[in-house]
Amino acid sequence: MLSSPLQQYLNKSGYTSFHPQAVLFDMDGVLYDSMPYHVQAWSETAIHHALKHTPEDFYLFEGRTGEGTIQELFQRTFKRNATPEECEAIYKEKAERFNSYNQGATMKGAAEVLAKVKAYDLQTLVVTGSGQHSLIDKLNHDFPGYFVREKMVTAYDVKRGKPDPEPYLMGLEKAGVKANEALVVENAPMGVQAAVAAGIFTIAVNTGPLPDSVLWDAGANLLFHDMTELEMNWESIMHALLS
Repeated sequence: MLSSPLQQYLNKSGYTSFHPQAVLFDMDGVLYDSMPYHVQAWSETAIHHALKHTPEDFYLFEGRTGEGTIQELFQRTFKRNATPEECEAIYKEKAERFNSYNQGATMKGAAEVLAKVKAYDLQTLVVTGSGQHSLIDKLNHDFPGYFVREKMVTAYDVKRGKPDPEPYLMGLEKAGVKANEALVVENAPMGVQAAVAAGIFTIAVNTGPLPDSVLWDAGANLLFHDMTELEMNWESIMHALLS
C-alpha cells in the first residue's frame, strides 16, 4: 500500500531514507470534531459584517490564522485590508460564537491513533492555526500525556499561517527533527499544502465535506476518510516506513 507513496515522497523531497521520530497533528478536524462549529461561527459572523462568503470557504480556509481569514474576506468584499481593530473585534465575535456552539467532542479514533503513535515511541505535537489560550489545558484533559506547550505551534507562535510552511517548519524545530523524520496528519487542504511545502510526509484524513481530490491536489501522500481508518492502517504504515 505504502511503497509507491513513500518512493514518490523520497523522489520529490530528495531524501534517500525516511526515519520517523515525530508525528505532527493538526487539531480541528483531526483531534477534535469541531469544524462544523467553526464553520457555523464564521458564517454567522461573516453575515453579521456583510462579508462575502460561502460555508465551504471556511473548510477551504481551515488552517489559516483568524486574521488571515478575515483579511481574505475583507479583500473579497471591500477590496481592502481590515484594520487591526476590525480584525480583533471580528475574531472575538467569531470566537465567542464558536465557544457557545462547540461541544468539545474529540474525533472518533483520535485517541487510538495517539496510542499507536506512542507505542512506537514517536513524539506527538500539535500544529494548529487556532489561537485559543486554553488549548493545552483542553488537550491535557482529553488526551493526557501526549502534548506539552513547549512542543505546540499555535496562531500565537507564527507570523504566517498555513498554507505557508512556517507552522510545520516550527513544529520540526520544536521536535528537534528533520523533515524526513516526521509525519503530518492533516484534514485541511491548506494544512496539507503547508506540510508538503515543509517537506514532510503528509497523511490526509478527510473528515469534512470536501471531495478527496482537493486533498490529493494539495499534495497528500496518503489519504484516509477518518481517524478510525487511519488507526486501522497504522501498523502497516509503520511497517513500510521502518522496513
